[in-house]
Amino acid sequence: RVVSEWRHHGAFPQEHGDARGLMERIEAQLRERIEEALEMAALKLMVDARAETGRPAPESTSAADRAEFQAISGALLSRLREQFSAALPDDQRARLTQAEAAMADPADRLLAGQVFLARHLPDYWQRLERYQREDAERYLAEARRPGWVKRLFGAP
Repeated sequence: RVVSEWRHHGAFPQEHGDARGLMERIEAQLRERIEEALEMAALKLMVDARAETGRPAPESTSAADRAEFQAISGALLSRLREQFSAALPDDQRARLTQAEAAMADPADRLLAGQVFLARHLPDYWQRLERYQREDAERYLAEARRPGWVKRLFGAP
């Protein structure tokens, strides 16, 4: 009887074909998890705001909807950065800024900051959920307010 040989050498098959070191892989997975969480929060925010205002649900084929989603995602990321940063001691705030400065693209900079925070704050995910919830409440309250034209003509 012939037993096929394990073609990978090493304990963890996910290592093979990935030249990054362990810390780089962990950081990449953390970044993916944060991106996924923020995308889901932004999409929920977009859908809820549209439902509140009677607008149709977003469509994946609409360039305008994709642009609106990107704007909501970017704004959410910026507001989260502000909230986290305000609660940090000065030395950690300086290290956060340093971690963000390593990236050229503004969105990548903000994500790098979130990865830094996730690695250094033991309660990062709990804070993230709380900040997202508070932000969603403010965003939806603003979405419920009538526009300036409706306010001008007597809408509350």
